[in-house]
Amino acid sequence: MTHPPDPGLSVILSERRRLTNLAYRLLGSLADAEDVVQETCARWYAMSPAQREAVDSPGAWLTTVASRVCLDLLGSARVRRERYVGEWIPEPLPDRTEWTGARPGADPADRVTLDESVNMAFLVVLDAMTPAERVAFVLHDVFRYPFAEVAEIVGRSPAACRQLATSARRRVRTARPGAVPAARRADVVRAFKEAWEAGDIDALIGLLAPDATATGDGGGLVTAAPHPVEGAEQVARFFADRPAAAPGMTLVERTVNGQPGLVAQQDGVTVSVMAFAVTGDRIAHIWAVLNPEKLHPWTAG
Repeated sequence: MTHPPDPGLSVILSERRRLTNLAYRLLGSLADAEDVVQETCARWYAMSPAQREAVDSPGAWLTTVASRVCLDLLGSARVRRERYVGEWIPEPLPDRTEWTGARPGADPADRVTLDESVNMAFLVVLDAMTPAERVAFVLHDVFRYPFAEVAEIVGRSPAACRQLATSARRRVRTARPGAVPAARRADVVRAFKEAWEAGDIDALIGLLAPDATATGDGGGLVTAAPHPVEGAEQVARFFADRPAAAPGMTLVERTVNGQPGLVAQQDGVTVSVMAFAVTGDRIAHIWAVLNPEKLHPWTAG
């Protein structure tokens, strides 16, 4: 006996990439984003065919469910972060052309589109927001959902969601560095790489903003600084004390969340991914992810 085709199946397939993009921006974790998409699809197919057929807009339904699942996860994430060992940094993503560790069967179209809304500085600011702020801001300012729809997802009035987005927008505007051409950012990161490889502390200091910070995320699985290192000289000495030219260690220039970054490889295995925020001609922030659980997209599958 043949069954009529599920009218929502093609929608799910076409919406999967957008849902992954949305969930990654809301959670800062590709693994969690993929789980959210799976949960959303599972809820769709948990309904009867008649219930699915009664949904006027499957795409809107999927977005609502995925957003609410993310909102719940963001609330519990704050509790998990209290138990996290050391600093927590969003999961870094490579450029599509450099992606080597996708899950088996993953389609390239399901991967996250890299743009300004996923650079590390932006994600770090998002992570400092309340769950409701983050969801309202990402849905409205990044994905252009009207506040009436955001309100239904967040469970607040449109006016309250507008205030949430305004507050979030203010945070982003305050933290966002001035625009620096991509080529200039790449030059600064390359100069940092060369100075680090040479162990040139003076050159490193010259490349860092006076109030520069460096944050490492080892997740308790590998050694990382337990707290951010602050100040140009302190950051420079921190890196100089960890030789980039150690036996078997290689530094490679890579795109990290759409921005010039560095990848440290030990005997060909990625052990650290570094993202940079560049202001003018200086590096303002360095985020180094060493937690191997966050490096799956960077390691050969």
